[in-house]
Order: sequence, then C-alpha cells, then structure tokens
Amino acid sequence: MLTMRYDVKRVKSGIPGFDELIEGGFPEGTTVLVTGPTGSGKTTFGVQFVYKGAELYGEPGVIVTLEERAQDLRREMKAFGWDIEKYEKQGKIAIVDGVSAVVGLPSEEQYVLEGNLNAEDFLRYIYRVVKAINARRLVIDSIPSIAFRLRKEDEIREVLLQLNTILLEMGVTSILTTEAPDPARGKISRYGVEEYISRGVVLLDFIEREVELKRYLLIRKMRETRHSMKKYPFEITEEGIVVYPSGEIY
Repeated sequence: MLTMRYDVKRVKSGIPGFDELIEGGFPEGTTVLVTGPTGSGKTTFGVQFVYKGAELYGEPGVIVTLEERAQDLRREMKAFGWDIEKYEKQGKIAIVDGVSAVVGLPSEEQYVLEGNLNAEDFLRYIYRVVKAINARRLVIDSIPSIAFRLRKEDEIREVLLQLNTILLEMGVTSILTTEAPDPARGKISRYGVEEYISRGVVLLDFIEREVELKRYLLIRKMRETRHSMKKYPFEITEEGIVVYPSGEIY
C-alpha cells in the first residue's frame, strides 16, 4: 500500500478504492484529465467526483455538460441513486447546459451557454458560475466538445492553455474528460496536448479476458503524488464507479 504524505492537501475523489492509489486524494487545486474510449466511464467518473463532493464532503461543484442536456444527465445519474437536483436546490451543485443552444433547443436551466460564445466568453462564463456557488470542484465533459462548440478546433491548444490558467487561478480541483483514440498505441487524447496541460492523467479502458471486455484504470500521471503504474480493475456498479486496488488487472 502506498504511504500517504501529509504536506499536500488532498481532495477526496468520492470513488471507492481510487484514493488509495493517489496518497489519499487529488492534490487540491489540480487539473486532472480523465481519458478513454467511448463507454469507458469518463462522464460517470467526473459526475461522481462532483456529486460525492457535495454529498459526503460538503464541497460545492460545477458540472459543465457539453455532450448531453442537463435534464438527460440528471435522469441518467438517478440510476446510481444520485439526486443531483436535490443539491442544486441547496446551491451545492450547478449544471451548465452547453448543449441545448448548440442543437437549437430551448433550455429552462439556470446556467446555459449561449450558442455563439467565443473562447474568451466561454471561459468567463465558467468562471462566473464557479464563483456564484463558491465551487471547490469542477468537471468539464468534454474537451472535444469544447472544440466543436467553439468551431475553432485548430485553436484548441490555445483554448486549453487559457482554460488551464483560469482553473489554476480559481483554485478549484478540476476533471476534464477527453477521448482516447488508441490507448494501445499511446494515443490517449484527441489533440495530443490535453495530457501536457493537465497535472494528472487517468486512463479508463477495456481489456479482453475470456472473450469478455473488462474495465481497467491506469494513472499515467499525477503531480505531487506517488502512484503505481499498474492497471487496476474497476466496475460501474449500481452506486457508481468502484476501483479495486488490491491486485493486478483481473
């Protein structure tokens, strides 16, 4: 078992078994990239981080959803017994709807990104929402959707650098999700820059065992933290993600 250091303030992930792998939690104020192929559990990982922050630790959090509408996200997360709306009413969770305006649908959400925002306006809006509820946690799902939404995929590197600077300034502990095109060949991000601006990188992926796909987690990078480079099994259960740190992959 890894030995915890006490000189770095930690933020609990809210994911059973995971904090044991990173000396007790994420370093406070860090930015972590959660990457993996479609269906690997990236959105669940990010939402669980924010939801459990509110439920277990009283830490407000913001969820920026750029791939599905807020109402759809709430409904899906109820499958885990997570009542996001309850904490929204308490001012402990805010969901930013970044989908409705892009697809031309009306939104009744309190926090909605307009359809024609540029990069600067996008970042400024996220900053305002974080400050509005004094958030300590933030998840942005996902980076490829930022590029699509802003219609500036060729400038994504600059946008990500700006985003990283603002996140560090706000002091929130953040999770950014992205697609991993081909983890087996070392391609763990869409644009090849996400992992360099992030202070931590967590890969969620699949491995075939006895003609069945099994999920595993690999911590590729975590600054200010000693961590293993082993692959650890995890499952998406009825209560969310659970990591099994006691052994090697399956």
